[in-house]
Amino acid sequence: MKVVSTNKFASHNYFLLETFEAGVVLLGSEIKSIRQNGIVMNESFILISGSKVLLKNSFVKPYQTTNSFSPKPDRDRQLLLNLSEILKLKQAREQKGLTVIPVKAYLKDNLLKIEIAIARGKKLFNKKDDLREQDIKREAQRAISKM
Repeated sequence: MKVVSTNKFASHNYFLLETFEAGVVLLGSEIKSIRQNGIVMNESFILISGSKVLLKNSFVKPYQTTNSFSPKPDRDRQLLLNLSEILKLKQAREQKGLTVIPVKAYLKDNLLKIEIAIARGKKLFNKKDDLREQDIKREAQRAISKM
């Protein structure tokens, strides 16, 4: 499993409650570009409409050496999930304070998979507590490495 892209702000801005693995419908040479770390998911989000789940605001860089069909780099991409998973996501989205966000993109058996999560937004004091814990862990690692 090769991680191609991560949403760095996901764990900083949200509590990740439950994760799902979704396949992605790609066109043309998009997979070749993605294999060269050509996907950006920092501001992307998940839209659920009916029985379709879409990845919005993700950017796939155009493949340089292609000479034929090249899809739009910022188009919406359909995610492939089971119906039961789609229903769980819909129910979570309807609850107050919960949202669905993409966490990371990775290659599994040469197929692109997106890890999506049901998440709850963090308050400012929660973010400060997390940063404080990270500083403590970092200092502990430094102290251990000096010994």
